[in-house]
Amino acid sequence: MASTLSPSTVTGTLGPPEMSQRIQNAADISVIVIYFMVVMAVGLWAMLKTNRGTVGGFFLAGGDIAWWPMGASLFASNIGSGHFVGLAGTGATSGIATAAFEWNALLLLLVLAWVFVPIYIKADVMTMPEYLRKRFGGKRLQIYLSVLSLFISVALRISSDIFSGAIFIKLALGLDLYLAIFILLAVTAIYTITGGLASVIYTDTLQTIIMLIGSFILMGYAFTEVGGYESFTEKYMNAIPTIVEGDNLTISSKCYTPQADSFHIFRNAVTGDLPWPGTIFGMTIVALWYWCTDQVIVQRCLSGKNMSHVKAACIMCGYLKLLPMFLMVMPGMISRILYTEKVACVVPSECVKHCGVEVGCSNYAYPMMVLELMPDGLRGLMMSVMLASLISSLTSIFHSASTLFTMDLYTKIRKQASEKELLIAGRCIAYAGLFGTVQRNELI
Repeated sequence: MASTLSPSTVTGTLGPPEMSQRIQNAADISVIVIYFMVVMAVGLWAMLKTNRGTVGGFFLAGGDIAWWPMGASLFASNIGSGHFVGLAGTGATSGIATAAFEWNALLLLLVLAWVFVPIYIKADVMTMPEYLRKRFGGKRLQIYLSVLSLFISVALRISSDIFSGAIFIKLALGLDLYLAIFILLAVTAIYTITGGLASVIYTDTLQTIIMLIGSFILMGYAFTEVGGYESFTEKYMNAIPTIVEGDNLTISSKCYTPQADSFHIFRNAVTGDLPWPGTIFGMTIVALWYWCTDQVIVQRCLSGKNMSHVKAACIMCGYLKLLPMFLMVMPGMISRILYTEKVACVVPSECVKHCGVEVGCSNYAYPMMVLELMPDGLRGLMMSVMLASLISSLTSIFHSASTLFTMDLYTKIRKQASEKELLIAGRCIAYAGLFGTVQRNELI
């Protein structure tokens, strides 16, 4: 399921910290430009390849998606910039247990493919609120869930992803935050709104490839720098900042000393920060909602050619969900080793000096390592990775929100709407969502 950002997100940043490197050389910029060109080319190819003139063609890609792009899209839709920032930051703070959020997806994806999707297909539905109406009767439940899902998408998921992506953009490029958001959303809009789900899925496939290549390269650099796995486990337990007093505060050693169970996933049921009953039972219940009933995830499965492709896609995504432990959590922990004073700071004045917030700089663990550790060219590749994770999440959320509004709400307002009118409404609500996102972030 989607990760939560580490605690430093609760306070707005006062400004980006000073970095020794920024993405401003020809090699890095060239990589980023090539990335955008390739993404646009794949999006336009998918847009021309598929039938966008029908409701099923636009919202479900005509039900003709093979297992491998579907599996890649499931992964890319779930992995947002919040994972690279939040998972790495939480790993730097408390160890590997946060990876349990990712690993329990393997079981739930199998439940999705073998239990839930056959029911959705038999019910012949396009959205989850539509299924509830057919299952329990009445229209109020359908409308209520649609409105709730739209609110969650816009108010929580989009804002979280953009905030996480903005952290890296400000550090790497030094761009004005709102200009960067506008450029990203403009690129996203071109193929998402015009090309429908097919364009989103095929560009997600490209984003997945970029994310995996870039993340594996960074992981290799990180483990090489720290001296291998054994050295990593030893040095992490000793990654304690030297400045632990100041600002007239008495800071407990628990705040800056790595936890004794940092390398345990199942932690004490009473004293653990992620107690094992919650990891096994509570987390699974939440993940069941996300992986088996969330519109973004289910919509991709409904676009598959047949059940064999859906099952293969879910298995593929399940295997990919094993990787965040090694690609995000452990590099975040290594960042604490390499940049202990910054990533593990606890004195508010020191944290403000390093990253602009008083409550900690753990959210900067991954971006800091990219900018300090990677050579020219590869920094541009990692910037592309962060953009890929951000764009893939945004495109998925916008398209699913468009589907929910059009099929569950607009059809109640315009009961005799033609197929062409529904397609226009779907594109318009996506445009409105993009514009609203820019306006909302300007207000924030």
